[in-house]
Amino acid sequence: MAFRSARPPLTFAPLVGQHHQTATAKLLRELIAIPSVNPAFLPPGDAHAGEARVADHLATLARRAGLEVESQPVAPQRANLLVRLAPRGSIGQHVVLAPHLDTVGGAEVPGALFTPRRQHDRLYGRGACDTKGSVAAMFNALLAVAKSGRRPDQTELWFVGLAGEEYGQEGARALVAGGFQANLAVVGEPTRLQVVTAHKGDLWLTLQTRGQAAHGARPELGRNAILEMARAVMALEGDYAAQLRQRRPHPLLGHGTVNVGAIRGGRQANIVPDECCLTLDRRTLPGERDARVKREILAFLRARGLAVRLKATETLPCLPLETDPRLPLARALLNIARQRRPAGVHYFSDAGVLSAGGIPSVLFGPGDIAQAHTADEWISLRQLEQGRELLHHFLRSLP
Repeated sequence: MAFRSARPPLTFAPLVGQHHQTATAKLLRELIAIPSVNPAFLPPGDAHAGEARVADHLATLARRAGLEVESQPVAPQRANLLVRLAPRGSIGQHVVLAPHLDTVGGAEVPGALFTPRRQHDRLYGRGACDTKGSVAAMFNALLAVAKSGRRPDQTELWFVGLAGEEYGQEGARALVAGGFQANLAVVGEPTRLQVVTAHKGDLWLTLQTRGQAAHGARPELGRNAILEMARAVMALEGDYAAQLRQRRPHPLLGHGTVNVGAIRGGRQANIVPDECCLTLDRRTLPGERDARVKREILAFLRARGLAVRLKATETLPCLPLETDPRLPLARALLNIARQRRPAGVHYFSDAGVLSAGGIPSVLFGPGDIAQAHTADEWISLRQLEQGRELLHHFLRSLP
């Protein structure tokens, strides 16, 4: 389905602190100035929500360069953007550049987060490194190949701007469900231009304890659900975390981890609470199965005499990633990045979903994850340009 828009043309305010800028820096400035906050972080109907305007802008630029443009519906008013560059001959393989278009919000929404500001080598703004920097570098690398007239002979190239990575990974899940296949996906994330072949997964679990309500003046007549949960917290953060550290580490990722991140129980001080719930974050390693991890945690708690049950949750697990760095396309990107050994990261990405769907995937992009989601998010413009050059070189090297 062709990607169409009835929205008026976009205009952009001058870049604060602007000096001479490359085409990639200019595109990144434009992308930052177009809010694309994941709707999960904003009230319904907020004008800053959704990826549509960013996708529209990129689609217009792609059509001007003679590229084929499609969209794949993901949710109401939300879609993946697919841009295709066909090879000169018959198709022998498919390579996709796959950053996500959405961002998190922030305390200043709306405000200065969407006003790109340059200070020396840094460009500030929401999404600068996570991951509009990757979007700009990948998109302009593809445009450069298209405009050069020297597209690959047998490799079909795609740019896929994914919706919804920051909450639920709807775009990546829709892409896989739609049957999209490729020989390699280069997923845009701020890796400091390191090729990443492995990352952890993330499983959120909600645990519940039940007690017996009573008057706070006679607590012996009740059973305190918070007290039972406190024992569970100490066991999870103590013995269970220690057990994870004692297991054989992954060569790139180390150990799995557990973190108790939220807890809720009771109504007021003079009532013995009859219910308590906590949410924990369990970072998983490649090869760990979510169902087994759930059983493991419940068995651990019950072995200690704790009456804890698992509540259903709407949050889908974020899958771990492990891609063989010896795959020819992965090795080619490692060589171009002058990287002898692949890297691993502790955060998750769309690459886990794509890999589970049969698309070998790696992470690569400019920027540092330490700046992601911060109030003063920024990216190095020098690294942004280096990323674009490395990606261009990689695409040009393909047969």
